Amino acid sequence: MSKGSMSHDDADRISAAAAADPSSSTATSGFDDRAHAAADRNDDDDYEDEE
Repeated sequence: MSKGSMSHDDADRISAAAAADPSSSTATSGFDDRAHAAADRNDDDDYEDEE
């Protein structure tokens, strides 16, 4: 995974921040869901790189 790629740890931190402040722009914009989707895509990319 490259330095700028979203990891599951990163996505979990974003989700925790959104849960801590439900009125924040992170929570209301759906960024936490997009972060998890990006982390899932990056996992798929990492798997393909190993083959």
